[in-house]
Amino acid sequence: MQLAPMAPASADACPDAEVVFARGTTEVPGVGPTGEAFVDSLRSRVGAKSLRVYAVDYPATTDFPTAVEGISDARTHVLATAASCPHTKIVLGGFSQGAAVTGFVTANAVPDGVSASDVPAPMPPDVADHVAAVALFGKPSPRFMHAINDPPVTVGQQYLAKTIDLCVDNDLVCDPDGRSFSAHNEYVDTGMVDQGAAFVANQLQASWAADVPAAPPAAGATPSPLTASAPPAASAGPSPHLPSAPLTPPGPTTPIAPPPPVGPLA
Repeated sequence: MQLAPMAPASADACPDAEVVFARGTTEVPGVGPTGEAFVDSLRSRVGAKSLRVYAVDYPATTDFPTAVEGISDARTHVLATAASCPHTKIVLGGFSQGAAVTGFVTANAVPDGVSASDVPAPMPPDVADHVAAVALFGKPSPRFMHAINDPPVTVGQQYLAKTIDLCVDNDLVCDPDGRSFSAHNEYVDTGMVDQGAAFVANQLQASWAADVPAAPPAAGATPSPLTASAPPAASAGPSPHLPSAPLTPPGPTTPIAPPPPVGPLA
């Protein structure tokens, strides 16, 4: 009995892209409603490319210091994915407290006033090459982080160009002058989730395109026999700029008498 050859298990386990998303405060385990809408919108934009989703595992409660568990979990997962699936494009995302978690994951230094022993170490710089995009929705502002006695969220320098940081106007959590908490739940209705998905899809497409090697020019190419034996275009027929009268047949021609000499002027 012959069996069809099977692809290596490692190849099956590595998608074209993976979304690592952290949900917001008090949302049930998973990626949360904002994360689900974001993933659905992104799937519709990447065509036949495979997309895997990982929900960051952390409490997501109002006990905000426990967010460090999310930073550690996301960091561990990103490092493992970059090592085991080096060609998979990683997308980091988060909503509300989850956006703070994701922002801290990208940080290239431990925040001022925080003991390095209390938080995960920054990811190695080369990991940024595996991250195609970062999408943050309702990331807590410095004002909000100060109110809960936490350092401000600073996206690492290597991730800034590939990050979209979206905040609904007047959102109490992310807008420095915001006063409305209800605005914090309007990222789907305002179209910002689709905006974030469009940005991420463009980043992914550019990253995939950059991985495709340019086709080398064909070496030693020779023209086809038809092309080689074809007569020059000029001999195919009379040029439209030439007279249509028949040409003089070959042979001796009658000499033309020179004009009579002209005498001097009087």
